[in-house]
Amino acid sequence: MQPEDVRSVVRILNRKMRQWPVTAIGRYTETPFTVLMSCLLSLRTQDKTTIAASDRLFAIASEPKVMLKIPVGTIEKAIYPVAFYRNKARDIHLICEALLDRFGGKVPSDMESLLSLPGVGRKTANIVITMAFQKPGIAVDIHVHRISNRLGYVRTKTPDETEMALRKKLPRRHWIMWNDLLVAYGQNLCKPVSPFCSQCEIALYCRRVGVRRSR
Repeated sequence: MQPEDVRSVVRILNRKMRQWPVTAIGRYTETPFTVLMSCLLSLRTQDKTTIAASDRLFAIASEPKVMLKIPVGTIEKAIYPVAFYRNKARDIHLICEALLDRFGGKVPSDMESLLSLPGVGRKTANIVITMAFQKPGIAVDIHVHRISNRLGYVRTKTPDETEMALRKKLPRRHWIMWNDLLVAYGQNLCKPVSPFCSQCEIALYCRRVGVRRSR
């Protein structure tokens, strides 16, 4: 895609996503801590399950000091059935300990510090950086990785590779929104198998890399 094509794609996706439900992560932007926790719960988990689990968790506690007082077993029950709920409950406690011990109870806003927290990878760190602090970053999950490659905009094998390729190629003004736009599109239209290409308004700009069957 040419630079002007990227602008067109962003404009179209911005308009289209207004008709779809807010993604799970986009629902919990009250504080950096709620962003971090909801993103952690969302890993390998569908939005419907993430939303229900996040609601139950934040009904118990929504700040590190209070969360740390909640037994891990209680957190497990609150977030079940998110994927790896036992590991995530343990990581929630460890993250709260780290925030209180090393960061004054506050979620840090830089990549290095965020990656030092248990269970936090680049996707989660970028979500916190962009959604909680509105700082430049590119969060790449499986939707962003898949669609960026399907469009032919990048040619990468892993989400981390996709992030680095996008950092070099994607105009900086689009960084923060790229995740929201492509996640919404991937969940609702640009499916992994048999995407709805006949309904896709960005089909003109898409090389359909890897698409064998569509609707």
